[in-house]
Amino acid sequence: MPLFGKKDVSKKTKKDAEKSQSIEDKYDVKDLLGTGAFSEVRLAVSKERPNEMYAVKIIDKKALKGKEDSLDNEIKVLRRFSKSVKRSDHSGTDDKNEGQWLTHPNIVQLLETFEDKSKVYLIMELVTGGELFDRIVQKGSYTEKDAAHLIRQVLGAVDYMHEQGVVHRDLKPENLLYYSTDDDSKIMISDFGLSKIEDSGVMATACGTPGYVAPEVLAQKPYGKAVDVWSIGVISYILLCGYPPFYDENDANLFAQILKGEFEFDSPYWDDISDSAKNFIRQLMCVDADKRYTCREALAHPWISGNAASSKNIHGTVSAQLKKNFAKSRWKQAYHATTVVRQMKKMALNSGAGISQDTRMDNQDYLVNGMTESNRL
Repeated sequence: MPLFGKKDVSKKTKKDAEKSQSIEDKYDVKDLLGTGAFSEVRLAVSKERPNEMYAVKIIDKKALKGKEDSLDNEIKVLRRFSKSVKRSDHSGTDDKNEGQWLTHPNIVQLLETFEDKSKVYLIMELVTGGELFDRIVQKGSYTEKDAAHLIRQVLGAVDYMHEQGVVHRDLKPENLLYYSTDDDSKIMISDFGLSKIEDSGVMATACGTPGYVAPEVLAQKPYGKAVDVWSIGVISYILLCGYPPFYDENDANLFAQILKGEFEFDSPYWDDISDSAKNFIRQLMCVDADKRYTCREALAHPWISGNAASSKNIHGTVSAQLKKNFAKSRWKQAYHATTVVRQMKKMALNSGAGISQDTRMDNQDYLVNGMTESNRL
């Protein structure tokens, strides 16, 4: 290609070649966790620190042929939010001039990258806590305050992204993952395959996931950070009732609803939801992007920053609607929890030590960043 710089890999010096490492030098690549259109995700165990596990996204260059720019962009974005990205073998450059890497606690990190003749390997944080909706359904109690706490984390992370000039462009519940199975686990934003760095040009490409995409994208107008705020508004709506604000089997009808911003707070599902929550959603799902709240403004809203969110338990209604409206196609998530659990138990027995809190999991649902490809328009 090359993917990681402008220098030709074939022109590396002998000294450069000797310094480069393969993924096999540092990691044992083990069980399959999931598959995508151009990639698969496997469990990776550090050879230096056998108790440390990661997710490795393995991209087939041949399958990706013609779409190399998309991978370049994903890696470029991930690098912006990763503390220490090591260049192991890529282009003969150490990228010293690219500046200090940035990180945020609610953004899944890229830890390391490797490349060989046929594949690219992305070593990612292993996120084990499961998807957003699954966890809500499993809860015994769930309130507006819980929803506001979730959205506060998402807004904080997206605000940070926007400050660095990055627009996610595909925010949706499937891309919001719990870091661990702990009850107080934080939420992580994942899947940066459609993300865009604003300084890389005007954004006008129609992309995203139907139902979460902003009106200006459908109208084929130039757009910016406000598209992420709209998506967070849609997610907030679903978190409070369990069904989407826009829905139609026919995409043309669905898009017509979105373009007009036609949504309702239907009775009885919204009868117990506070006026503050409804006002918050209206500010985020405003058709006029110039009048739409920014993430910073949304963070200052009383429903997020104050005590306006209700403490009434709405779990029964919300979980019933989530199960009805968001039944999953499990074949798309061909991850194997039992194999990972077995591997972790084996590691614990072999080392004679317990599994660290950061890597604890049970055999409940969990998801690894990047394991499934997003739906694209």
